[in-house]
Amino acid sequence: MGAWKSVLELNSNREITLGSEKNLCDAIGRGADLRIYTEFRHNEHIDPTSDNNDLISEVSEFPETCLLDKKWSAGFMTLRQPVSLPDGFGSRPSMSLFLYNQDGRQAIARPFLDGLQSSGLPGSSPVEAYEDMPKYHEFSSWDKDTNAPSSNFIYDFGKFRFFVRDDWRAVYSHDKNGQPLEGSLAELIEAFHDGCEIKAGITGLFTDLAEKDSDIPNSLIPNHEVFIQTGWGYYYHDAKLFIAETHPLVKVKPAIPLLYESGGWNFGWVVLRTDGACVERISNPYTMQFTDTKKKYGIRWFVK
Repeated sequence: MGAWKSVLELNSNREITLGSEKNLCDAIGRGADLRIYTEFRHNEHIDPTSDNNDLISEVSEFPETCLLDKKWSAGFMTLRQPVSLPDGFGSRPSMSLFLYNQDGRQAIARPFLDGLQSSGLPGSSPVEAYEDMPKYHEFSSWDKDTNAPSSNFIYDFGKFRFFVRDDWRAVYSHDKNGQPLEGSLAELIEAFHDGCEIKAGITGLFTDLAEKDSDIPNSLIPNHEVFIQTGWGYYYHDAKLFIAETHPLVKVKPAIPLLYESGGWNFGWVVLRTDGACVERISNPYTMQFTDTKKKYGIRWFVK
């Protein structure tokens, strides 16, 4: 019960009331898991036409985290289907790829999974006023009538509480060519054989989405690290090669804050290798067609 610790809290104005952004960034940089607590009223956030003023607490997991320039952190929900409280799921099956920045700025990308034909073209969409939801402030909207709409917004939750579970242990790292940097491959493999969980910190995972965008600071392109747990691992004993497939992850353009925009995000899986020769299987969210691409990544490996 004591494994989770609140390291940063914000009030409804997103002002820091406890902890610090540095505490959060330092923990994320050590591979810590992230969960975020928020609270809201049913008739303010769920159904503005309702007379139900019940206060709702929410705690959500963010299985994918990111640290940019060692000073800005964010987390992604990667496994969520939309829900319609209190009864069940939302009207259309989709991924709810929520993104929360350390300052409380939020975003959502929603690739639909039901196979319905979309009529719109990618591009900027009108920003909604949401007059019946005065605590919801949308500041950009994209691709509204496509298979993968997204938007960036702030919802004035009653509070934000950033919890971390900081019990991962960094045991090995290598550059994109597989050259060892710190730790020991043998220690990673020993933990793997003992049944330990494995997490990876992937350097530069978002780089390909930044290569054609001159507005992104050059420092952010190499100086971002994405943390994601792996679920399936394999070790070749003679070759001394470890291979692991990640859980599903989201890719966005590296920026402070992180945002969704048209053509600036996708999602998929990555096969990681300790020789740096990785393979991505990434979906085009507008068509749901997948492409495999060979990549080379420097990786930090964590165990617990």
